[in-house]
Amino acid sequence: MIAKEYEATLQESLSRAEYLFLILVVRCLQILQDMKLERIAEALPLPILMESRRRKIQRFLNLEKLSIEKIWFPCVKELIKKPEKCVKNGCVYLAIDRTNWGVINILTVSLIYDKRAVLVYWEFLDKKGNSNLTAQKRVLEKAISLFSEYKIVILGDREFCSVALGKWLGKKGLYFCLRQKKTTNVSEDEQLYQEMRALGLSPGTSLFLNEVNVTKMQGFGGFNLACKWKKTYKGFKTKEPWFILTNLGSLEEAIKSYQKRFGIEEMFRDLKSGGYNLEGSNLAAERLSKLLIVTAIAHTSTILQGQTVKRKGIQKYVVRPESKRTSKRRHSSFYVGQHLHLWLGLRQMYEKIIQELMQISRHRLKDYIRGQRAIELAMSIF
Repeated sequence: MIAKEYEATLQESLSRAEYLFLILVVRCLQILQDMKLERIAEALPLPILMESRRRKIQRFLNLEKLSIEKIWFPCVKELIKKPEKCVKNGCVYLAIDRTNWGVINILTVSLIYDKRAVLVYWEFLDKKGNSNLTAQKRVLEKAISLFSEYKIVILGDREFCSVALGKWLGKKGLYFCLRQKKTTNVSEDEQLYQEMRALGLSPGTSLFLNEVNVTKMQGFGGFNLACKWKKTYKGFKTKEPWFILTNLGSLEEAIKSYQKRFGIEEMFRDLKSGGYNLEGSNLAAERLSKLLIVTAIAHTSTILQGQTVKRKGIQKYVVRPESKRTSKRRHSSFYVGQHLHLWLGLRQMYEKIIQELMQISRHRLKDYIRGQRAIELAMSIF
């Protein structure tokens, strides 16, 4: 189901029929965890022919109003009204990244949210391989317009190591942490240039350089460089250190900020094989982009509903309890939200059987009553 936070803005943007149909498609996505149109059409609970259901989905995805700016941006604005999940010390963290889904090459900007990332803006590239500076600026311009009241930190991996990008971000008044290739040249205090891998780091060491020049091109100075090589832990040794170009003021701040980028790996897993099987959709770029809007609504709705399950204290009815032997959380809010839909959906299908089992096992009546109360709390989320 669509999160309550989105209901008003979506009803304002869509007709009543379009909004109701969106609810059905989102519900199918959340239960099926599959973005193939055939699978969605098979499950869509409308009393019409299967082929008619498929064509109805296609017509919905052809709606001109179904765009990132008109439909998804207002939802993002609702999402950040809960700043405790995405704002730390007045900062929001946006990660720029690129991924491939089959033959589709997509450039994304995502908001780090609840130790995960959620899509903010995306573009499909008309070529294979890495994005260029022009495309990177374009997607970032679109995304940062939503967060003007916050201090923004841009996070990027080695594809986005361009010092020209760092300089542009600085001129925009944005902060950044851009991981550099180990072969990038750096000079401190107008000394000779050397590759970053020659800075002398070893596992367990770190270094912070102020006001360095990066690359031998004129005008690419005044950056800070945060360097860290994680120490060997339980026999696991990282292959190489991080070299992070930044305008943040300390090593600790730069490293902690860059670490947040890994929430994007969780997001891609949610959208791909670990969640909605986006790579199996086999759609052309334009229609896939529109289906991605629907998927972003489903994905973030599931996260918000999982958070509510945790707040209400009924998580143990939905998924296995967290282990007390480790501080690492077993289940993300997205995982909890996913299984909430499965649990409630199957319960509604077999209501009569469940009632009969409860009558047979009278000695467990107290447990059933507590469980029924948990179900009522879960239903109140929608």
